[in-house]
Amino acid sequence: MKELIIECAKKYDADVVTFTSADEIPKDNKVFEIFPGTKTVIGLGFRVLRGIFRGVEEGTTYYQYTTMGVENLEETVMPYAMLRISQIIEAGGFLAIPQRRNQLIMSEEAKTNPEVDYTDIFRGVTAENQLDFPKMAVLCGIGEEGVGGRILNKEYGPFIRYCFILTDAEIEPTKKETYNLCDNCMECVKGCPGNAIDKDGNVDSWRCAVYYNGANGSKNPFMPPDAYIDFPDRLDIIWGTAEIDIEKAKEIMDNTYFYPPAKHFYRTSICGRACDRACYIHLEEKGILTKKFKKKFRESEDWQLDTKQFETLKREKEWEFTKQE
Repeated sequence: MKELIIECAKKYDADVVTFTSADEIPKDNKVFEIFPGTKTVIGLGFRVLRGIFRGVEEGTTYYQYTTMGVENLEETVMPYAMLRISQIIEAGGFLAIPQRRNQLIMSEEAKTNPEVDYTDIFRGVTAENQLDFPKMAVLCGIGEEGVGGRILNKEYGPFIRYCFILTDAEIEPTKKETYNLCDNCMECVKGCPGNAIDKDGNVDSWRCAVYYNGANGSKNPFMPPDAYIDFPDRLDIIWGTAEIDIEKAKEIMDNTYFYPPAKHFYRTSICGRACDRACYIHLEEKGILTKKFKKKFRESEDWQLDTKQFETLKREKEWEFTKQE
């Protein structure tokens, strides 16, 4: 069965396949609430293609990462692979319970999910029954946890998404490796256009959501000159230096209409996961990723747009207010 599962997973685009015995998982893990009879957890990792980031990296096109790197992986590729593998397991007389992240439920009241509209997120009892996906990815050996909670895989770095299958079939576990990929370089902190990751590596998810959606004018070619015109600190917002709490984050996002979202509630990432790209570049430069390419991911200096248009409009607006007074 193990060989059949690996063969099927590879056929349906999984790049990483791991098997973890229930004995390797803490007894208070959600796995055993979801399916008390779990004997094995199958971990599946799917790389986000480097080419999907090229549009954002070059500042040319922006929809590929969201539509192909998030939406299609999460809504089509990953579920289909899980279903086909589950069919193999159930054909063998065992149960298979696919576990794909539900992007619209969260248990943390003070956090949000930058990949979806904050107004669509449900917080309640249902959210408590979802796996801790990053923690499970570490337990299953898909990768290690790096700064900001990102999962780093030995081949693809942070360019990976993952899901799981719980089963009562006892399958020989995969030998787990120790990677030591993250060296706390903090390139992800420097790379964020909204300063959403602090010096200790903690992510402010609301601030992240604001700049994931494109609030930094130096990294958003779609931002109109009058963006956030009614905000007294509009330039600080546009420069990524504004003070932002939860309510302020909601207000800013309610006034962010620069680029259409994808289907399935996913927001278009204007920042293009700048933190993950910075992390990947660092890992590639260190030469520790096992998946090699003929060219470096970033071959020139990171680009930035001039924000003088926003400063000019601010001066005109101030003059208009003064004249009215």
